[in-house]
Amino acid sequence: MKTYFFRFSFIISSLFFVESASAQLLFQEGASNLGCDDSSYGIGFLGGGISFYDFDNDGWDDITISSHEGRAVKFFKNISGSFVQVDFGLNDPLFETKTVQWVDYDNDGDNDLFVTSNIDSNRLYRNNGAMQFTDITVSAGLMTNDHRSFGASWGDYDKDGLLDIFVSSRHYDDLTIPNILYRNNGDDTFTNVNSQAQIPATNYFSFCSAFIDYNDDGWLDIYVANDRDPSNLMYKNNGNGTFSEVGEETGTDVVINAMSTTIGDYNRDGHMDIYVTNTQQGNVFLRNNGDNTFTDIAEESGTIFESVSWGSVFIDADNDSDLDLYVSGVLDGSTPYLSAAFYENNGIGDFTIPTDAGFDVDTAESYGNAMGDINNDGYPDMVVLNYSPDNIFIWENQSDQSNNWVKVKLEGTISNRQGIGAQIEISSEGEKQYSFTNLGEGYNSQNSSYEFFGIGTATSIDYIKVEWPSGLTEIVENPSINAPITIVEGENILEVTPVNTNTELTVYPLPAKETICMSVDGPDVINAYRILDISGNLILKEDSPESICDIYIGNISSGLYLLEITLNSDQKIFKKILLE
Repeated sequence: MKTYFFRFSFIISSLFFVESASAQLLFQEGASNLGCDDSSYGIGFLGGGISFYDFDNDGWDDITISSHEGRAVKFFKNISGSFVQVDFGLNDPLFETKTVQWVDYDNDGDNDLFVTSNIDSNRLYRNNGAMQFTDITVSAGLMTNDHRSFGASWGDYDKDGLLDIFVSSRHYDDLTIPNILYRNNGDDTFTNVNSQAQIPATNYFSFCSAFIDYNDDGWLDIYVANDRDPSNLMYKNNGNGTFSEVGEETGTDVVINAMSTTIGDYNRDGHMDIYVTNTQQGNVFLRNNGDNTFTDIAEESGTIFESVSWGSVFIDADNDSDLDLYVSGVLDGSTPYLSAAFYENNGIGDFTIPTDAGFDVDTAESYGNAMGDINNDGYPDMVVLNYSPDNIFIWENQSDQSNNWVKVKLEGTISNRQGIGAQIEISSEGEKQYSFTNLGEGYNSQNSSYEFFGIGTATSIDYIKVEWPSGLTEIVENPSINAPITIVEGENILEVTPVNTNTELTVYPLPAKETICMSVDGPDVINAYRILDISGNLILKEDSPESICDIYIGNISSGLYLLEITLNSDQKIFKKILLE
């Protein structure tokens, strides 16, 4: 048996910038060779989305494809770097579908499936375990006939540890059908909270939305992309269950044919920026100024596109530590413009289109796109959903792999299980990068559960810091490079050093709500106990306790704590405990 002594870790961040080495960029389209024939979207209205997400939690990023009316949603399982189509036996009504997303809405550790449709109702399929699904749309309160939904984004707007959902409505014939914010009740049901949250009951012709903490106050805001007039919307989270629309005062109220929203920190200043696709009038790149305002830098950064664009995704393709940008679209026959563009970041926020990166073969009509890792080599790949007759594109990353990397997956315990809404900061040789975990950005699509960080030629990472939606902040020091890492909320708050003892401590139930009990197995008895928060502050103590069971903790806020036990031998035992 071991006991543990703990120390708290502190990091002083460097403010210096070090430019990383660039590597030769190269992608090759490989859908057919990788097993993804018969994978086009079809010819449905304005295309659909695609997911590049590990749906069965086996460590390999899988592909899920939306489809036009009469075709089923398709699933391609990744088996060690190649794909095989699988059938989960869903009760698929064969509606035309737009969004396909894997979401652990009930925090039980497996991925449930949410699908939107623009011709009928959406669908929520609960994963009962082992990829067996039940359609719970009606009982969950999500059945809204003829909603004509396109995008959906997930985030915990009220910080209760459950993922809520914002569904975008784009209905030609009935402008009274609004976007809907559904609150997750934690019992397999959702409630439309538009009225309480002060979300207008208006149809804004919205394609997509994204949760973003634009003002860094710890509360998730919502940015909405609207097609044509009116302007795009920025809903500021007031922290009390309500939102205020602040598009004009933040400078995000652009009036364009907005198709999608993509979130990333292209200039590594710790503030999330927004890229919005458009038609020939040009895309919009909203730089977050860090003072609750944004500035459109699309033209000056070289990313304006000026063609019919749909999906977009930020990706550090060469792992040189700065975010590049990929945009997919449609080659309009009346103009000699782009059907897609890969924009390489030069490290100081300017972008250019390389001539030899392999994308010159792209002439398909493309819509959603997403980022993942086909073969777990740490170099991100991309998938793109195309109209018939073209199958999906799988852009295999074959860039020079001389740069180093880490990819980070989060597992919430107090926060939602997928860690959506967390900010990740890494430092490598004093150079910082930031990422924000999102579910539902881009055009109806979903990226890998991993956040990818290239570190160039650096050979070590100083730390990874996670700011969880729960408010908990923790640091992993000196993680391995060129490897994936899963960070479980609360496990890296304290560093442990084992010492020997003959007494074993048991604490139950955990997580605890009202009371806890303790027991020891060994020659010693408990002389005293203390409960400390993660900063070392004393929360509760008792010397010479009469009882070590039914200890009332109902007045202590939920979170992670340290239980310190003093034995009659003067030895101490420490145990982390989670209170709900």
